[in-house]
Amino acid sequence: MSDESFQDDVLSELGDDRLQEIAGLLGTDSDGARELVGSSVAELSGELRSAAAEPASADEVRAAVTEVSTAEPPLQGVAAFGGLVGGGLMAGVLAKLAKPAANAVAKKTGIPAPTVNRAVELLVPVVLAVITKRAATRKGGGLGDLLGGTKK
Repeated sequence: MSDESFQDDVLSELGDDRLQEIAGLLGTDSDGARELVGSSVAELSGELRSAAAEPASADEVRAAVTEVSTAEPPLQGVAAFGGLVGGGLMAGVLAKLAKPAANAVAKKTGIPAPTVNRAVELLVPVVLAVITKRAATRKGGGLGDLLGGTKK
């Protein structure tokens, strides 16, 4: 199950300026930042899939997917604003999952958790924008369709 195309979309949406911002935060180069973004996106989408499978959070995730799937197409450059204003349920779900995802990445990479957490916070609006854009082009799909890499 590969999320590479989802990661590619997030990297593309992130853009070079934000990637450099993350590189500066980490004290690394753009390749190091790209690697952390890939790990973080994989963890975040994994956390989202897990939340969808948990009875306690499945309804919230399903409602969030439905909301982004039925929303109007996003404004171009929504991620550039860096906020989750108007992000609705999916923004809330992603915000809740950001810290566990960051902690998992920190544990794997040895990068301090607060640093990874800040980088993941920068990624959440970008991930939200990618999910929203994918939802606009894949009407009626579920979470697996939005994140990619699932078997049909």
